[in-house]
Amino acid sequence: MLKKGGELTFALFDTCLGWMGLVGSPGGLRNVILPQKSKETALAQVISCDCDIENHDLASFGDLPDRLRRYLEGAPEDFTDKLDLNGATCFQERVLRVTRAIPYGETRSYRWVASKLGLPRAARAVGQALAKNPLPIVVPCHRVIASNGSLGGFSGGLEIKEYLLRLERAHL
Repeated sequence: MLKKGGELTFALFDTCLGWMGLVGSPGGLRNVILPQKSKETALAQVISCDCDIENHDLASFGDLPDRLRRYLEGAPEDFTDKLDLNGATCFQERVLRVTRAIPYGETRSYRWVASKLGLPRAARAVGQALAKNPLPIVVPCHRVIASNGSLGGFSGGLEIKEYLLRLERAHL
């Protein structure tokens, strides 16, 4: 996937909610930029991921932009893309892998994720790891909520977390 020599490549594309960005390395998908109001804002976030502005290459991400567009329009989509979790701690990587397995339209609690890791008292640490999720939607951290049913947090804001959960429930 992407350029040789370790260079990061990116793509910007428009969706029904705004401009999204993807950043990838030869190892896989590294960052997903949630929908932004402008192309310039999405590009600024891509650049903050240490990606060179010269390396725009939509084709290197295959059909992922189209799947993300369809997902945001309500279609259930699979995101089995190869991930580059370089920079994640071992704990963060484990949290992301458990979270990635949560089925479309379902939710789990932070405590549930912690229990799956064999660390039932680590719900707060799970939340902190998910707050740093560089791959929202592809690693569906929006599907993780508090044990009491409240939304918890979301790096893209609670409004989009609520939107994504409503979208998935409506299309089951």
